[in-house]
Amino acid sequence: MSYIPAELINRKKRGGRHSPEEIGWIISAFTRGEFKDYQMAAWAMAVWFSGMTDDEISALTMAMLQSGSRFDFSGLKSARVDKHSTGGVGDKTSLIIGPLLAACEVYMPMISGRGLGHTGGTLDKLESIPGFRVNLSREEFESHVARHYFAVMGQTADICPADKKFYALRDVTSTVDSLPLICASIMSKKLAEDLTAQVLDVKFGSGALMKTLDEARRLARALKSIGEKSGLRVTAVITSMNQPLGRFAGNAVEVFECHEILQGRTCVVGGRDLYEPTRELSITLAAHAVLLTGQVRDIHAAREQVIEQLRSGAALRAFERLLQYQGPADISRLPQAKQSQEVRAQKSGFVRSIKTEAMGLALIELGAGRKTSDAQIDPSAGVEMFLHLGDEVKAGNPLCRFFSNDSSAFSAVEKMMRDAIEIGDAPPVADSLIVEVLAD
Repeated sequence: MSYIPAELINRKKRGGRHSPEEIGWIISAFTRGEFKDYQMAAWAMAVWFSGMTDDEISALTMAMLQSGSRFDFSGLKSARVDKHSTGGVGDKTSLIIGPLLAACEVYMPMISGRGLGHTGGTLDKLESIPGFRVNLSREEFESHVARHYFAVMGQTADICPADKKFYALRDVTSTVDSLPLICASIMSKKLAEDLTAQVLDVKFGSGALMKTLDEARRLARALKSIGEKSGLRVTAVITSMNQPLGRFAGNAVEVFECHEILQGRTCVVGGRDLYEPTRELSITLAAHAVLLTGQVRDIHAAREQVIEQLRSGAALRAFERLLQYQGPADISRLPQAKQSQEVRAQKSGFVRSIKTEAMGLALIELGAGRKTSDAQIDPSAGVEMFLHLGDEVKAGNPLCRFFSNDSSAFSAVEKMMRDAIEIGDAPPVADSLIVEVLAD
């Protein structure tokens, strides 16, 4: 059956509902090119304003999933868990969690994406390592998961092709932060991975798609519900994105930070380890993944197992194996930017707040992200944070350093960075990184 696109767009614009058949037609017609990009953009904006019911979100998720094929990992000897983050600035934990789970002998098949809006993408980070391949065939991906427990790939033409096309369109039409579209995009890919369990890192704050804790809770519950209706065990961890995560934000520099953590290294500045937020969040998410497999009795035992894999070097060895079987890739040749500039405090005080999304937009100006869906990124571009929320700073002290191979945007970026970091007379109320856990 065929429908009239303008009528469907108009109904959703006015707050009406779609049947599963109508949603299925929209997605299949868009995938075939019959529902044009400009029509899909209008429909996405209508969804952004009018929302969708739970039934509509489920129908959209299944339509995305059914637009392509799925993996079958049912022959593997143990549970299959993936982690997904709703994105942020400096959000790099997948590069640590995958090796941690592989070292724990937990399968983690990961279909990942590129940067979306001001948030970074795991594929872009991994591709900054010379020689690393994310464009795997289905056979390669399945083989790597079965043999090594962990593999990462981008969406191929036959895996949720509707989502892949829609993902790029959302990025450039300001419809990234629509809860129904986020849910369908995330869960269609995860269901295609043939998982038994899912860990979600749902972020809120100035650098997240969800700006408030209540919005993050709503998204976490919606994602958890979709997964559980499909037979998955799901844990959602709600975390703060009111500042960039860890020391670096970018692509190659985030890989560098993860490699440092896997090697057991620290970066102590002013008595604070700048790697600690990335390390702690990675351990927490990995521990919840291990707990979902049923291998351990409680979260404390899961944490102990994960920390031991990090301490012993087993996770580092798993990461080094990943570089070989998805390469060979040479992490010693990570690209380094040719030019850099520091942003220094203009007065003394405390770091009161960080407009993290503004910093993400500044990273796009540097070339670390995309302004258009087909733009090329500069893998060496990024920012290094010297201070975190609540830290005391003296006038003239460096707040951060940004870098790129192209300095043409440096003047604008310095202003964006300076405006994003508020220095006040008193420290802010303590901002916890991990706020809430929604488990079974």
